[in-house]
Amino acid sequence: MSSPASTGRGSRRIAFLGTGLMGAPMARRLLKVGLAVTVWNRDPSKADALSADGATVSLMAADAVRGADIVFTMLSDGKAVTDVLFDQGVADALKPGAIVVDTSSIAPPIAREHSETLRKRQVHHIDAPVSGGVVGAEAGTLAIMAGGDAAIVDSLADVFAALGRVTHVGPSGAGQICKLANQQIVAITIGAVAEAMILVEAGGASREKFRDAIRGGFAESRILDLHGGRMVNRSFAPGGPSRLQLKDLDAVAAMADLFSLELPLTAMVRDEFRQFVADGGGEKDHSGLLLHLEKINHRQREENQ
Repeated sequence: MSSPASTGRGSRRIAFLGTGLMGAPMARRLLKVGLAVTVWNRDPSKADALSADGATVSLMAADAVRGADIVFTMLSDGKAVTDVLFDQGVADALKPGAIVVDTSSIAPPIAREHSETLRKRQVHHIDAPVSGGVVGAEAGTLAIMAGGDAAIVDSLADVFAALGRVTHVGPSGAGQICKLANQQIVAITIGAVAEAMILVEAGGASREKFRDAIRGGFAESRILDLHGGRMVNRSFAPGGPSRLQLKDLDAVAAMADLFSLELPLTAMVRDEFRQFVADGGGEKDHSGLLLHLEKINHRQREENQ
């Protein structure tokens, strides 16, 4: 396989496929540091919005990647990534030695399959899902978990630096398994913070003051900071939609089955997210799990009266 380009950052051409909630601010970060970026999105209007930032807009995914040295993908799931890479002609349009960096959150076996298929086409592949949400994407402070060839990850250090902090976590698929583990922690912690909010209010305390009181203690976290704030303000416009949180928890369950693992806390919070999504909460932020827990507690109180 050809080696990745060793030219300077500014001379490398980048294509960014998927400029939605996360992809758009990530592409802007790359543009801000002087990289040449061509963008594509299924909804062209989301790609067009980046033209003011200096992006070249392509109407076809395959056209966007022609001549690109690095191709980022930030798509909804493994099915969407497979479709864009292999059904829409992206893999056929890639030049030998190009690097595909999939920042989407998808199942680890799918990431490994993509890597092997692209390797046969002399194209490098890194699975590099991210954590930090829209806030992290806009600030360039994402946590990037990279699986694949360490040398390829190292060759992208300056590009990743525009987006956040990258850590090489292992071979192909390892980035995705680490992202799933991250999503376990996020989901369980959201559930813990939401249940605590319900408890303190039932006991006569202020949710807002409770959150202020425990800041700096052992319960401090970005979940308490950002999502606890959403719960206090009851602001559930999606940064991370609950349907995607459920998708990740479903993938965790599949990996647990594969590895013969018992993950009871994850199983319980997955059930709660499944009910919340089924009840119409799929497009609400995952901190909106509070609404589901409030609803079942309200129902419980009514039954006990």
